[in-house]
Amino acid sequence: MNNVGDFLKTNGIKPSYQRIKIYEYLMQNKDHPTVESIYNALNGQIPTLSKTTVYNTLKIFIDRGIAMAITIDDTEVRFDAFVETHGHFKCQHCHQVYDFNVNFEGALDDQLDDFEILEQQMFLYGICKKCKEES
Repeated sequence: MNNVGDFLKTNGIKPSYQRIKIYEYLMQNKDHPTVESIYNALNGQIPTLSKTTVYNTLKIFIDRGIAMAITIDDTEVRFDAFVETHGHFKCQHCHQVYDFNVNFEGALDDQLDDFEILEQQMFLYGICKKCKEES
């Protein structure tokens, strides 16, 4: 994506400096940051930034379908700019969250034929390759 401001406009979002920087950060940091980590990373560049602004901006992104909230466990919500269907793996040692491809087609048979599926998510927990090699 060459111009985040144009991308935001295309998705019906006014491209303020703070919104552009927050979306750029979300795209560049594939570690699924939290509101706190986004705020801490950008506060030095944007002294007027507040956690409330980060939270509200992320909510706008989610409502417009250009980001997703990931509640992997009850302790935190993380955010992802990659909105295509995929799964998440959280390492129990380093707490890093990794994306992986998942194909939901045909996985449900006809068990939910009369249901309307609005969202598909898959979360896996375990020990990542790096942590396994270190132990």
